[in-house]
Amino acid sequence: MSALEEDDLDYLFELARDKTVAGRRALVATIGDLFFSQGEILTDHERSLMTEILRQLIHDVEISVRRALADRLAEQPSAPHELVAALAKDDIEVAHPLLVNSEVLQDMELIEIVRNRTLEHQLAIAIRKSLSEEVTDALVETENTDVVKTLLENPRAQISRKTMEYLVEQSQRVDTYQNPLLRRPDLEPDLAKRMYWWVSAALRTHILEHYEIDPSELDETMESAVRDLTAEPQAMQLSKAVELAEKLWEEQQITPLLMLTALRDGEVALFVALFAKYTGIRLQLVHRMMFEEGGEGLCIACKGAGLDKSTFASIYVLTRKARGRDQISHLNEMAGILSLFERIKPDAASMLLKKWQRDPHFLRAIWQVEQPRRNVSRLA
Repeated sequence: MSALEEDDLDYLFELARDKTVAGRRALVATIGDLFFSQGEILTDHERSLMTEILRQLIHDVEISVRRALADRLAEQPSAPHELVAALAKDDIEVAHPLLVNSEVLQDMELIEIVRNRTLEHQLAIAIRKSLSEEVTDALVETENTDVVKTLLENPRAQISRKTMEYLVEQSQRVDTYQNPLLRRPDLEPDLAKRMYWWVSAALRTHILEHYEIDPSELDETMESAVRDLTAEPQAMQLSKAVELAEKLWEEQQITPLLMLTALRDGEVALFVALFAKYTGIRLQLVHRMMFEEGGEGLCIACKGAGLDKSTFASIYVLTRKARGRDQISHLNEMAGILSLFERIKPDAASMLLKKWQRDPHFLRAIWQVEQPRRNVSRLA
């Protein structure tokens, strides 16, 4: 027997005959009220009929009505699937509560929305209470840094090992990935070790404090970590660059101009090899200097090696580009590093460079540089 009273049915038929905007709005509101207030006692046929009516009418009413309906559906685990799926593809004002909260939406529907709707839809999905690996893969495939950062900040999102490895590698050039990656409970220690190469000193401190990694053991594994991180063709390229740098060094042909030329030509591996020979420090330390956020280590190495301010400025800008930053993010960033270069006394820089030549534990030395300006005053 029908759960709807005859008066209810008569009123619904009357509203259905009203083709005005107000009539459509009233029909949607009334069916919604009936659906949610009597949902547990409606017959299957009545539920199906109401769902179909709502699905066909939702785009005929103003956005405020659709949003109100979406708000109600978002908290209903038993909400009609077809209706939820339709509203989830609507304008973000309507879709947002469903994308964030609805348990009815299936992975394939979420993936379709990620691939075909707006950035706002992607961001809403990225903060869902639960996300499968398949959906997070689709979000990462957007390559939108805001979407990926939002996803990484969602501790309940499931991220596969393969995708996590990809994001760790991407964090070399996308600084905003570093912090949320290191704060994820599912980041494995071996991936944290990889990131140790290029994250800022503050985030390195986080690694050492939150992962069971001995600092000395970490430094000893840096070389093998880089080999893991570097693809085979890149490793071969670096090997050839080292051979060429050795030959040029023996022939006394390594000059600041040659290093700049290598950078301008995009020969990053050759620059690393040449700079390592020119300064007398290890390849791994040069690589780490290039990815150091502030550039203080590179600044001191150049000053200690006797390079002039103009040459250092060119190397600084070109290495920033090599690590994926097309421009200096702030004007005072360039001014600040050049000011540091000017204030550091050559003898002090040379002494610190010699320390790096003897001591592979670059981190302790760079921390000294990154202390508040009292350390700079000691060098100046």
